Amino acid sequence: MKTLLLSLLAVFLLVEEWLWDSLTALGRILARWLRLAKFEAWLCQTPPKVALLAFSIPLLIVTPINLLAFWLLAHGLLLQALLTEVFAKLLGTLLVARVFALTKPQLLSFKRFAQVYTAITGWLRWAHDRITQTRVYRLAHQLKAQAKAKWAAWTQAGRAG
Repeated sequence: MKTLLLSLLAVFLLVEEWLWDSLTALGRILARWLRLAKFEAWLCQTPPKVALLAFSIPLLIVTPINLLAFWLLAHGLLLQALLTEVFAKLLGTLLVARVFALTKPQLLSFKRFAQVYTAITGWLRWAHDRITQTRVYRLAHQLKAQAKAKWAAWTQAGRAG
């Protein structure tokens, strides 16, 4: 049972790492595409309270989407509800990851925020250390590296051609 739980946690952490990294990169791309450099530079320099407000904006954006997913579910539209919720989670993670990357120093100036951040990162580090020893994690990590290499080769070939 312990092996099964560690294996499931390993898969969960790999997906979370991949999503966070991918969505952070996508956030940078979108910021360039939308020409948000000045806004982002301003956001990096804001006082801590403004940074905290900016960090809460993704929640305000995603909450109506979550409510729509709940409404769809309540009306028996399971697939639509699931897809809407997945979209909300991806959008929320993209926005949170980007805003957090830009405002991390200001956010960590809040004692409670820093305590929560330290606790969560400590737990994740502990879990990651335990999980990296599992066979499932090593296999998934190897598959992820192979997929990443294939993607890089494919995009490189697309630029050359």
